[in-house]
Amino acid sequence: MESGSTGEPEKAGLSSKRLELAYGIWRKAVEEGKVMGCTLRISKDGKPLEPQALGRKTIEGDSPVQPDTIFLVASVTKPVTATAAMMLVERGSIRLDDPVCSIVPEFGDGGRRDRILVRHLLTHTSGLPDQLPENRELRSNHATLDDFLRKIYKTPILFEPGTSFSYSSSGMAMLMDIVQHVSGLSLAEFGRREIFQPLGMDDTSFGVNWDKSERVSQINIPTSSFQYGEADAVNWNWNSRYWWSLGSPWGGMASTQADLTKFLSMFLKGGGLGARQILSPETVRAMTSDQVEAFPSIPKEVRHGHPWGLGWQLKTPFNAMFGDLVSPRTFGHWGATGTLVWADPRTSLTCVILTNQPFEGIATLMGRFSNAVAGSVVAPRSLSLPDR
Repeated sequence: MESGSTGEPEKAGLSSKRLELAYGIWRKAVEEGKVMGCTLRISKDGKPLEPQALGRKTIEGDSPVQPDTIFLVASVTKPVTATAAMMLVERGSIRLDDPVCSIVPEFGDGGRRDRILVRHLLTHTSGLPDQLPENRELRSNHATLDDFLRKIYKTPILFEPGTSFSYSSSGMAMLMDIVQHVSGLSLAEFGRREIFQPLGMDDTSFGVNWDKSERVSQINIPTSSFQYGEADAVNWNWNSRYWWSLGSPWGGMASTQADLTKFLSMFLKGGGLGARQILSPETVRAMTSDQVEAFPSIPKEVRHGHPWGLGWQLKTPFNAMFGDLVSPRTFGHWGATGTLVWADPRTSLTCVILTNQPFEGIATLMGRFSNAVAGSVVAPRSLSLPDR
């Protein structure tokens, strides 16, 4: 079955009754006003199931979420940015152990910054901060991506590269810079040509495609916290024209449940989808296996608490957002706008959750739904258990 068609749960090895319990978690949340709206998509063995569309996509009025509603996916952008960089690695254009300043000379400082490698950016071990100290000022002034980069070139790093883990949106910005320096294309254009078009991700873009803006969901932003709802943030928050246009490499992608299911399926299929091979199987293995564990200077407890591939977060007992029941091989990513995607190579399951409710308020629902999805897999008659 082609990745764009819809399969039946039982034919895919899933229980319809159990899936209804899973979908009911979000249906109840929407009915109770805990979530404004969402789309959900599960696939098994490359067979996507019927998508679910619940609630509304606008803060005012009752415009309903549709299966093709486009969501601002926030940090689910990061694995796509990482994929663009890894395509250059496998083409021999750059190496993981190249110093970033050897590609972007403006980034160097003659000190610790010169020791930041491409590998560090992909694994959040560079020491670059997550958001810049000037983040609010930059956004309120409608800064360009180049404005952000100029600040990142000079911002102090938090620790010696490769000695600790600290989640870094600034590191993703530098990956964008590398892609642009090496390919001669903007990240938005590279993504369109090299990832989205080949995979048939027709509704995905860095920044909103204004020809499709009527299909884009607003975010149900709270009214009190930084980056969300203060009165002076309406011109730069997630619902602003500025943010929709920026297309940041750390959180500015717009996409649909169908497109992200294709992206995840490509990884489960060894880097290809249909007749198009986007990545080599070896690149997929590197991106979805623990790379932080190999850093000898990172304390053991930090390494074990933050298993990370190249752009993908990996399952850990300390991370409940993928649920409790997926296998240790599961990889995925979350987004602050209320999004989560994951794929489990052991069961060939993919899960896409796109909501318009900020993540911090619905993280528990994400984990509960993921458990119910994993629990919908129909067990074989004879199950081989691992040796104790």
